[in-house]
Amino acid sequence: MGKALAAWLLVAAAMAAPATNPRAVVQGAVTRVVSVLQDDFVAAHLDRPRTEMRRAEIRRVARELFDFDEMARRTLTRHWNGRTPEERAEFVQLFTDLLERAYIARVEPFAGERIIYTGEAVDGPYATVRSRILTRRPTEIAMDYRLMLRDGRWRAYDVLVDGVSFVATFRTEFERIIQQSSYAGLIDKLRKRTT
Repeated sequence: MGKALAAWLLVAAAMAAPATNPRAVVQGAVTRVVSVLQDDFVAAHLDRPRTEMRRAEIRRVARELFDFDEMARRTLTRHWNGRTPEERAEFVQLFTDLLERAYIARVEPFAGERIIYTGEAVDGPYATVRSRILTRRPTEIAMDYRLMLRDGRWRAYDVLVDGVSFVATFRTEFERIIQQSSYAGLIDKLRKRTT
C-alpha cells in the first residue's frame, strides 16, 4: 500500500482548477504538487515553517481535486445507506483526515520524479487518466486516476497504483473491521488514527 499512499499525495497536493478534460485536471494537479514541493519562495516570505506551508497547501488542493464524499461512499459501500446524515458527515470527515494525515508524509519524497501521461478514456461522466511515475531508482509506477464529472468539474474518486485501487484497499480494511467488531468499532479506530 506504500505506493498507493505516495501516489495519492502526489495528486492530492495539486491544484484542481476546472478544466475541459480529465487529463488536463490530473496533469495540472501533478504539476501543482511538484511546484508546491519545490517552491521555497512562498515559505521564505511567511513566518510559518516550510513543511507546514507545504502540508497546508496539499490539504487545500486535495479538497479541491478529490471528491472525498464519493470516495467515502465507495469505501463504506453497503454500510453507507444505513448511516444517518450525521454519521455520514462524521465518516467523511474522519476518512478525509485519515487520508490527509496518512499520505501527506509520503508525497514529499516524490518531488523531482518524472511523470508521463499515457492516455485518457472518457465514458460519459466517468474518465480514466493513465500515467507513469519514472523514479530515480529507476522503476516505473503505473497510476490510473478515476474521475467523475459532477457540477461541471472533473474530480478524482479513486487512484489505482500498479493496478491496485486505493478505494478498494480501504473498503477491504474497513469491511474487515466492521465484521470483526461493528460500524461503531470502525469509527472508534478512525477517531484514534486521526488524533
